[in-house]
Amino acid sequence: MNKKFDRELLADVAERLITHLQTRTDVQNIDLMNLSGFCRNCLSKWYLAAAEKKNISLDYNQSRELVYGMPYDEWKSKYQKEATEKQIKDFNNK
Repeated sequence: MNKKFDRELLADVAERLITHLQTRTDVQNIDLMNLSGFCRNCLSKWYLAAAEKKNISLDYNQSRELVYGMPYDEWKSKYQKEATEKQIKDFNNK
């Protein structure tokens, strides 16, 4: 395999990552940000940017729904917890 990513394989990997994050509702975005520097919202923004680059009509709420697997406000009310002081401190120290 050459050094360039195979786009079909990369698409499968991205889909698997998004599906994994949809099922791991216990993992908070702030935890993802603190550990990896990106979260579901970042993925949504990257998805939107890719759509715009290809002139595909999509808005941020639609891209978030694709990543979260449901409307963002629904996910937020069901699964988002208040960030702890430690999580906020860790985030601010990055």
